Amino acid sequence: MTVQLEIDVVSDVACPWCAIGLASLEEALRRAADVVNARLRFQPFELNPGMHPEGENVDEFIGGRYGAGAAQLAAMRENVRSRAAAVGFTINQHQGSRIYNTFDAHRLLHWSRDSGMQHALKRALFKSNFTDNADVSDHEVLIAAASAVGLDAAEARAVLASGRYAAEVRQAEQLWLSRGIQAVPAIVVNDRWLISGGQPPEQFESALREIAKAG
Repeated sequence: MTVQLEIDVVSDVACPWCAIGLASLEEALRRAADVVNARLRFQPFELNPGMHPEGENVDEFIGGRYGAGAAQLAAMRENVRSRAAAVGFTINQHQGSRIYNTFDAHRLLHWSRDSGMQHALKRALFKSNFTDNADVSDHEVLIAAASAVGLDAAEARAVLASGRYAAEVRQAEQLWLSRGIQAVPAIVVNDRWLISGGQPPEQFESALREIAKAG
């Protein structure tokens, strides 16, 4: 007998720990399949809502925000790369990589929510950003990701060109902020439990099993 869980994954396409967290959560759900059955919904969060259209060099941005030097930034990149590899996700970011605005990516994810392909699209967008070092603010990159997972490319193009779902994404972002979500990834289970950060699979699994016991 399994317990049904509704899981809201609050995250950003520009967040490497969100990609790691999703891969870890997926593995944890596979391990805990004897006790839980989950439906994932992806909720928008922008780490850098004011990011300009051309993006910004990742080292300049992070170094400027946290005061990190070149050696520290290189160590941070290696740690992220190693943690991602441990859960089967490839991060190829380097000192020349860029951070881009993700608002249109969130609009596309909102559009895909009733298609049954939102999860696949989220994974494709993480791949575009971190594995391929693509510009995830570029509509052609977003359309290609949608098409790659089986969504209609023409409809994706129409959504992006029209500005559709902008208000809905802004509203959802404000909702999660109002609920106290200040950092991502934030994994919210059945609107009751919060699991924060890009945890290893065993920690996610342990939390899921405890939640299943609690009913």
